[in-house]
Amino acid sequence: MTDMKMLYLMIPLAPLAGAILAGLFGRVIGRAGAHWATILGVAAAFAGSAYTLNHLLQGGQPFNGPIYTWLTINGIDMSVGFLVDNLTAMMMCVVTFVSLMVHVYTIGYMHEDPGYQRFFSYISLFTFSMLMLVMSNNFVQLFFGWEAVGLVSYLLIGFWFKRPTAIFANLKAFLVNRVGDFGFVLGIGLVYMHTGSMDYQAVFQVAPQLVGKTINLIGDTQWPLLAVACILLFVGAMGKSAQFPLHVWLPDSMEGPTPISALIHAATMVTAGIFMVARMSPLYELSDAALSFITVIGAITALFMGFLGIIQNDIKRVVAYSTLSQLGYMTVALGVSAYSVAVFHLMTHAFFKALLFLAAGSVIIGMHHDQDIRNMGGLRKYMPITWLTSLIGSLALIGTPFLSGFYSKDSIIEAVKESHIAGSGFAYFAVVAGVFVTAFYSFRMYFLVFHGEERFGKAGHHDDHHDDEHHHGLAPGEKPHETPWVVTLPLVLLAVPSVLIGYVAIEPMLFGDFFKGVIFSGNHHVMTELKEAFHGAGAMGLHSLQTLPLWLAVAGVASSWFLYMKRPDIPAMIKDKFGFIYKILENKYFMDDLYFNVFAKGSRLIGTGLWKIGDVGIIDGLFVNGSAKVVGWMSSLARRLQSGYIYHYAFAMIIGALMLLFMMNKGLIG
Repeated sequence: MTDMKMLYLMIPLAPLAGAILAGLFGRVIGRAGAHWATILGVAAAFAGSAYTLNHLLQGGQPFNGPIYTWLTINGIDMSVGFLVDNLTAMMMCVVTFVSLMVHVYTIGYMHEDPGYQRFFSYISLFTFSMLMLVMSNNFVQLFFGWEAVGLVSYLLIGFWFKRPTAIFANLKAFLVNRVGDFGFVLGIGLVYMHTGSMDYQAVFQVAPQLVGKTINLIGDTQWPLLAVACILLFVGAMGKSAQFPLHVWLPDSMEGPTPISALIHAATMVTAGIFMVARMSPLYELSDAALSFITVIGAITALFMGFLGIIQNDIKRVVAYSTLSQLGYMTVALGVSAYSVAVFHLMTHAFFKALLFLAAGSVIIGMHHDQDIRNMGGLRKYMPITWLTSLIGSLALIGTPFLSGFYSKDSIIEAVKESHIAGSGFAYFAVVAGVFVTAFYSFRMYFLVFHGEERFGKAGHHDDHHDDEHHHGLAPGEKPHETPWVVTLPLVLLAVPSVLIGYVAIEPMLFGDFFKGVIFSGNHHVMTELKEAFHGAGAMGLHSLQTLPLWLAVAGVASSWFLYMKRPDIPAMIKDKFGFIYKILENKYFMDDLYFNVFAKGSRLIGTGLWKIGDVGIIDGLFVNGSAKVVGWMSSLARRLQSGYIYHYAFAMIIGALMLLFMMNKGLIG
């Protein structure tokens, strides 16, 4: 076991070592040194993770124990501890594999950038933080990893810190995540207060005794303890996994370089919340109220964020809204107690969404950093590898039978259909309607970029983004070109699991023993009902030809082809006729305006009021300066009496003596 313990330690520490080398000694080791140090670190972590998963699948024992005691206060044990079971090992493999692909890809994408070494240092540090989060066996370490990924994402979104938009975006991400993390801390505090432990296993053992317990929050109203604790923990997940209404930071975070969009916003950081809820399944299973809350939030995110993807023109933002929508699907699966389905979709989505982001980045390089899909078209013949891998990623995303996304997405739809929890009816409508929406915006982007007339190199092209670092777009007459192998190799390697992993993994992950003893679905029978209907991955693919989701996806693709390839005048006409709806979508349901005008300006108003009235007016004006003025006024009076002339003082003495005599005469003093 000690050998395995050393291996588990090596897995997160290898990327950390790479990050330190590239970050602190970047100038010494140079560009090549920076990318070799970090890539080798992450490759070692991936090899270790793959070995760990294989070890567990061959019947090896899961590991759960402390590694290092940080501090103990008053009986609270705060230690670094690892819990390595099948769920952890699967997450470790996904995180390290996608991270490795992104590291290789970055060599090509960032080769002109002056911050090359710094970028490698950040993404390697991110990998370390994410591994610490998924490997933790207690809430303290979970929170450490949780905050560390938040910090590194802040650094990465604002990587090009000379752009005002990037600085605004990273501040927004940081602040919105603080809101979620505040709930998360309160949830952890509640769990500790009522269980007396920070260790997962200990908390899960005590949890059934908390059923029926209530707490006072406001006034005398009693709230069920477990529902409050679970919802507060989920508020943390809403921030990190960008669920409505804390989703506003994720589309703006596209200001960071493309490789981090793939790493953070597709495969790893945004799935931390989903992973956390799945890990806490023994707690969530005890509270139907919390599960209903999760279901409804996920359903709103899945459907309404998809609508926003339809009108975006920036290639990365389309993919960003698609990520939001897919995270909504995962959240719905958690809400209906299909935790293993949510984690399965998390895994398949990680591959095809990372693929789509990196393919978008490849297009951006080919287009000389023009991101507007209205300036593209016909790229298929210039960028064949990017075209093919994008097509595979898009087909996986919309749930094409036999591709990975199909198995996980259809399982979610079936699970919601079988569920009887409050809110599942609305959720079923949302996830089914979402299938059409997803297919529509994915293929709108695909057709506009790779098919149709060539719209690049024209003088009057659209340009919504101004960038100081790179020149924008192709010069007239210039043609796009396929990107170098360091960019296309990761695309090909990510396309393979995007096709195969669903077919291979569905049976063990959903209906086999893969998550036995790790994920609990308690008294909810969704998974049993799914298992009865499942007759093998092949049969599921064939059966889908008769189901509604497949035909909705086909309809979505067909209508996007018709509207954007055959009759591009219709979308323009719809935009004119339904300007009101378009305006709502363009302004993202006015959520940003609400937050900015009410919360941001409101808090600034309160701050200004406290400063001007409280600080300057009352404290400085009344207490500090006021007391000084009173003392000064009294001193000026006393100063008049102290003239320095003897006859003034003699006169004062005579007056004093006369007053004393008068008072004695009247018997006032004796």
